[in-house]
Amino acid sequence: MKPVTVVATRLATFDFRRFLVGALLWLPVHVIPLGGGLVLQRVFDEISGQRAAGLDSVLWWCAAFVGVEVVRGVMIVVAWTYGVYWWAAAATLLRSNVLHSLLTARGPAAARLPHSSGEAVARMRDDVADAVDFTDESVSLFGTAVFAAVALPILASVDPLITLVLVVPMIAAGVLSRTMRRVVARLHGRARRLGATVTAYVGEMFGGLLAIKTAGAEAAVLDRLRAHNRRRRDAAVKDRLATDLLGAATTASVELGTGLVLLLAAPAMRGGDFTVGDLALFTTYIGWLTAFPRSIGVFLSRLPQAAVATERLTRLMAPHEDAADLVRGSEVWLRGDPPPAPQPPPHDDRLRVLEARGLTVRGVLRDVGLRVERGSFTVVTGAVGAGKTTLVRALLGLLRADAGEITWNGVPVRDPGTFLVPGRVAYAGQVPRLFSETLRENLLLGRAAGDEDARRALELAVFDRDLAELARGLDTVVGPRGTRLSGGQAQRVTAARALVRDPDLLVVDDLSSALDVETERLLWERIAGRGPETVLVVSHRQAALERADQVIVLDRGRVAGRGRLADLLESCPEMRRLWHAELVAEAEERADLGFAEGGEPGNLGGGRSRGEARRDEGGGTEGTIEG
Repeated sequence: MKPVTVVATRLATFDFRRFLVGALLWLPVHVIPLGGGLVLQRVFDEISGQRAAGLDSVLWWCAAFVGVEVVRGVMIVVAWTYGVYWWAAAATLLRSNVLHSLLTARGPAAARLPHSSGEAVARMRDDVADAVDFTDESVSLFGTAVFAAVALPILASVDPLITLVLVVPMIAAGVLSRTMRRVVARLHGRARRLGATVTAYVGEMFGGLLAIKTAGAEAAVLDRLRAHNRRRRDAAVKDRLATDLLGAATTASVELGTGLVLLLAAPAMRGGDFTVGDLALFTTYIGWLTAFPRSIGVFLSRLPQAAVATERLTRLMAPHEDAADLVRGSEVWLRGDPPPAPQPPPHDDRLRVLEARGLTVRGVLRDVGLRVERGSFTVVTGAVGAGKTTLVRALLGLLRADAGEITWNGVPVRDPGTFLVPGRVAYAGQVPRLFSETLRENLLLGRAAGDEDARRALELAVFDRDLAELARGLDTVVGPRGTRLSGGQAQRVTAARALVRDPDLLVVDDLSSALDVETERLLWERIAGRGPETVLVVSHRQAALERADQVIVLDRGRVAGRGRLADLLESCPEMRRLWHAELVAEAEERADLGFAEGGEPGNLGGGRSRGEARRDEGGGTEGTIEG
């Protein structure tokens, strides 16, 4: 089966009861007009004298027609209200499966994510809607097919020739829809891609407002936005034009069929073989019959759109997953609270040694080895671009390694991305990733832990004084991406989020970019004294290097030295160069902090990088929480 067929079938059956009930509710909406046409035939035949009738009889038939339409209107409201639940459940199923794959499937998710968050949002919004709409359209197609299957024999019993003439244009419209499917798919795919480009660019604009203003690039940024919008507009117009052409072809078949019926009905009526009631029946049914080829046209036009959507969503899944995994499972909660998120399973293989051999990432790392023993403090250092972050991310399975082996207690780890997770390993990345939620939510992220655990983790991360000065404490909302926190605060909260998970191994990637020397020294003292037993750190700072049991020096993707700091300063030229440069940089930083106001480490004025202190000299850091 084609992927789009697999997805459509599974969406229809994952909650089959709701889908079937919705389809049965919509069926009368399409079938009831059969009765309305027969009632109108009787009314006009009586009025025109084709049947014997009195005024009372005509009024009763008119009342019956009104009743039929009222029932149909009520059914539309009920069917629409009920059908929304299935649509929302189907869309939720697709989105949850994509997110589940990105978060838990084997292999690094970074390789599957599109080039921008806007593109990912567009897929989760627009492509999901296209896939669900295609499945939903099958209900309308079924209903109009049932109407056509009943109506055509009725019309054929009145006049077979006129019925045949009515059907031919509809068949032609269906053939045209089938012919244009490839064109519609190509145009729709391009429109989706360019629309996602605009979404991503707008998001980047809002995220980089300060950079745009300080660079004086407002005009250039707006010009680029206009260019993106022009390309999206042109693609959207072509996509809409192709879709509307299909609709126009169907509409033309309706008009042509109506005209032919009138032309053929006139001589038949003069001959007495075709009554006014028959004409009313034909003209009533023709409008509903055209819904059948129109539904075919819409279904066929949505087919390539759904195929594009399925392909784009499948690209977000892991390599070993396919379209069937997009629609696996059926657990969607539209009412009531879902069950609590499962907690990380306990593990009995406590860390003794984590080892990597021959790790290679094309263009960055070459044959790098790493051994981290329980209870050790290991620091990876090197110049900018040496491959430090790449090494850590490849070790944890966040980047795909082209070669190498990773073992945990001597046992090979087949998929580090799903094995080296809490509670075995917790990771604090170089760039803080916070949500516009409370401080508590940012720390726990669904973990079953109490406020005391959160406060302890914040204390280890040297955030206890900051917390005391926040009016709402753990209930403080940190803003989008943590914008209400300073850079140093955001990095310490990120470290606390890793610490609250109580891992066997804590991995920290370069906290020094937004922390002053004294705050970082206090951080390592607390972690070494009361934190996880085993720590792997990416850093070039004195506080980390002096505490290390093992320092690994990277130089252009290769290991240039390995051992204790004192030994490396004697034997490794690259380590000596880095160490002397760091001594100069930290001396300058201490001097700067001596002139900055509020330089006491650990409070909202302290714990800042050299750049933050200099900004505060000019009037304070915009966007930080002030105590």
